[in-house]
Amino acid sequence: MSLDLLLFRLCLLYLGKDKLKINFNSIMNTSKTKTMQDLEFPIKFSFKISTLANDFKATDASGKVVAYVRQKMLKLKEDIQIFNDESKEKVNYSIKADRWLDFSAAYSFLDSENAEFGKIVRKGWRSIWKAEYEIIDQFGTTQYNVREENGWVKVLDSLLGEIPILGLFTGYLFNPTYIVKDLKGNEIIRLKKEPSMFGKEFSVNKLGELDNDDDDRIMLGLMMMILLERRRG
Repeated sequence: MSLDLLLFRLCLLYLGKDKLKINFNSIMNTSKTKTMQDLEFPIKFSFKISTLANDFKATDASGKVVAYVRQKMLKLKEDIQIFNDESKEKVNYSIKADRWLDFSAAYSFLDSENAEFGKIVRKGWRSIWKAEYEIIDQFGTTQYNVREENGWVKVLDSLLGEIPILGLFTGYLFNPTYIVKDLKGNEIIRLKKEPSMFGKEFSVNKLGELDNDDDDRIMLGLMMMILLERRRG
């Protein structure tokens, strides 16, 4: 029995269980709607290049699919669905933008019951040179900062990408990386684009300790961010 569960039961005995109008099971099982927790790193994002939809799957260190991400097409505001796997039988999460312009938009994370539990916010002016985002919890408090490590990589990728023939190989030469840091400046996660012709592979490596409750928030934030940054080149 966990310490939290023991303390909760002691409170019930002390206050009188009959006087508390609380559904014990619903309180203790709220985390069961969260499926991307206690992940086995590294995580790999693999985009599908054979479809018009901007889809990709996320697999863990063992090769298990932990999410299948689909970006709804022809939407004024971003609307992302995160399925349990490639069968797309169950939607575990969704991400929705608060506006149709993504310059400084916020993208809310919703669980399977449509309850918001956090968001990622793009820092518009700061992201002109190097991409910068904030991951925010369900209480509106900033938990993590996400920053692109080297802004020149994106610039050179865009410039050389316009050159015939040479542009086909920029995916092997210029691969941006993004670092997730906590508010103390500790590096927690690194996301890196892996060398490939179509820029379809990304790796997510764990650098430091994070709370289990933050796994899904960070992963959803990185999923949304990479959809935005990949579209910008």
